[in-house]
Amino acid sequence: MAALSAWFWNERFWLPHNVTWADLADPAPGVEYPKAGHLLSALPLALGIFALRIIFERCIAGPCASILQIQTESSRRAQPNAVLEKVFTSITKSPDSRHLEGLSKQLDWDVRKIQRWFRQRRNQDKPSTRTKFCESLWRFTFYLYIFTYGIHFLWQSPWMWDTRQCWYNYPYQVLTSGLYHYYVTELSFYWSLMFSQFTDIKRKDFLIMFVHHLATISLISFSYVNNMLRVGSLVMCVHDTSDFLLEAAKLANYAKYQRLCDFLFVVFGIIFFGTRLIIFPFWILNTTLFESWDIIGPYPSWWLFNFLLLVLQVLHVLWSYLIARIAFKAIMRGKVSKDDRSDIESSSDEDTDTPSKERLKAGARSHSPRGENGTNGHFGPKSWSQNHSDW
Repeated sequence: MAALSAWFWNERFWLPHNVTWADLADPAPGVEYPKAGHLLSALPLALGIFALRIIFERCIAGPCASILQIQTESSRRAQPNAVLEKVFTSITKSPDSRHLEGLSKQLDWDVRKIQRWFRQRRNQDKPSTRTKFCESLWRFTFYLYIFTYGIHFLWQSPWMWDTRQCWYNYPYQVLTSGLYHYYVTELSFYWSLMFSQFTDIKRKDFLIMFVHHLATISLISFSYVNNMLRVGSLVMCVHDTSDFLLEAAKLANYAKYQRLCDFLFVVFGIIFFGTRLIIFPFWILNTTLFESWDIIGPYPSWWLFNFLLLVLQVLHVLWSYLIARIAFKAIMRGKVSKDDRSDIESSSDEDTDTPSKERLKAGARSHSPRGENGTNGHFGPKSWSQNHSDW
């Protein structure tokens, strides 16, 4: 273990040339430098945030949903069937035609009836609008709080106005209480997301989001250990800028305030493009790649840190393309196309043997001037509102 620890904490990887861990171990009286052990405090705080979320959703988000008349929808439950239940739990997608024919012969059921059973079984596990509203209200509250705290803290910090201050006298930069709390709170929240992902609304991108949270935790921890806190705080603030707007748009969507939802989505898109495609590359990457090279020069962990930030920028471009595509389709077609990430079935498919008269009425409604999902031709982002943060 000692050999493994020595290899992992190799000074030549983590620190600039001619700097050792011993140089940072005994600072002057009243001066504190970041230490890896500080990050351990994030774990109990993450559990506290997770518990706070449960209380918040029950005592605050729930009553807010009731005031807005957002109720738990009742879905038709599939009739109990041990054979189909076993198949349902063993596959992640609907049975193919060959499998359906085999089940039809085994149960003496019509294929259409079996298909309807699987739709009803999937829909009976889907989260209600009330559940999604409570989840989004919690995220909105935290994102708004952490963004407000971050912008207030950075407004008084010299490195926000002159990014070269991120590298002067590096790595001998003092850890202030405000910077410590900003970092540990962000890290704790993402640890809490790791915990809550197993109890939250299940989506198709579960694994992708798990990796995303893990990568975020790694980046925050990495920048803390080698005292890149100043530039790290700028990165966190840039990313926090648009998150609460997306959650606000989702809340408006769940509450059926469509025009407000459309407006917030437009504002979110503008802020997202501005922060991720302009501020991040021309402000953050400029200082991590070029200003730091001039002031402290490259070293192994410098290369890794910048590589991860460049990968993040590639994701920014990808996400921006997806947002722009949603907006473009909404404008051109007057509706939002179905998101493959959606965790629900289309309600129009829930019962395939609906009487013909009812199907005709449903068809007439779906082609009414209001547009799909009653969006009246607005953006009506039901699909992108299924998750976010993810962004």
